[in-house]
Amino acid sequence: MSDKDVTVIYGVLNERTEHEKRAALTPDIVSRLTKSGIQCLMESGAGLDAHFLDSDYEKAGARIASRDEIITIADVLAFISRPTSEVVSSLRAGTWIVGAMNSFTDEGYINILKTSGVTAVAMERLPRQLSSAQSMDEMTSQNSITGYKAVLKAADAYTSILPMMTTAAGTIRPAKVLVLGAGIAGLQAIGTAKRFGAVVTGYDVRPAAQSEVESLGAKFLDLNIDLGKDQGDGGYARELSDEEKVLQQAAVDQKASEFDIIITTAQVPGRKPPVLLTAKGIACLKRGAVVVDCAASEFGGNVEGSKPREVIRTDNGVTILGLPDLASDVSTTASQQISRNLADTVLHFMREKDGQIKLTVDFDDEIDKAMIVAYSQENVNENKE
Repeated sequence: MSDKDVTVIYGVLNERTEHEKRAALTPDIVSRLTKSGIQCLMESGAGLDAHFLDSDYEKAGARIASRDEIITIADVLAFISRPTSEVVSSLRAGTWIVGAMNSFTDEGYINILKTSGVTAVAMERLPRQLSSAQSMDEMTSQNSITGYKAVLKAADAYTSILPMMTTAAGTIRPAKVLVLGAGIAGLQAIGTAKRFGAVVTGYDVRPAAQSEVESLGAKFLDLNIDLGKDQGDGGYARELSDEEKVLQQAAVDQKASEFDIIITTAQVPGRKPPVLLTAKGIACLKRGAVVVDCAASEFGGNVEGSKPREVIRTDNGVTILGLPDLASDVSTTASQQISRNLADTVLHFMREKDGQIKLTVDFDDEIDKAMIVAYSQENVNENKE
């Protein structure tokens, strides 16, 4: 591809850390973007933890460049998470950034973006219910991996086996698994635990989740409490009132003692994760039980007392795993998925303007209206139809 064929320069920086192993671009997506007239620049080593070499990117058509060069000349930068405020301050006006901006909870950061002259696309604001948005949905792709990996981590920590097994020494009963939260991660955890042969029960505050749980061959946990029929926005569970939270916690605590493994995946966008299992419920669990909290964070989690990236063993022999980075632990597949999500998001914004294909914001478009949290005026399409 010659320089005259290039319409957009797509840059990816090395985001590898102790906890982040994913890459925002994979070689297969480089080939796809190149065919669309996009030149890909990759910082050296950015794909190593996902097992993609610099040479793999070069063979696919990308150019390996320094961090400073990418920041200087890229038209759009794609991130697993988001750029630091220092990186934002070094970007030229009109540069696009695409990633998970934490826009629901970090107003200070969004204000920095708004005054920096960049155009920022927040992946967490994607209107997932639109059919045209499905290939951009990184929450679905990454949470599916999270749910799968949560079961593997739980099985590894559990000191018995998950399936029923008949041996010469007798029959081993199957493990009883409870999954709290039946969104994308929860449903994947339910399906994975079923494939492992466990007896699985699922729960979600959304009444519609019951049919989804049962369609996977699991039971739905009946808490015998009325939380109403409000689904929440965009398919997400709504935040419960304080009174409803107390009712739910007490009911879950009472039922929890029946299970060997409990996996929690419940999150409400823009809110602190709801506490589903309290210390009282943990105290009632049988010795050897395992609890995996996928929502563990510095803001708390679904399990009282869980800590992100820590293993806690209680006095009554319960193991609590705070695991917020599970998608990163499956770095190859997770990178392939999120790379597609980010690339398709960028391609959505490529439109003809002034006789050229450019990255353009059109606030008449439902996706643009939802996802743009900061914009440079030069990126806005004034010729709205």
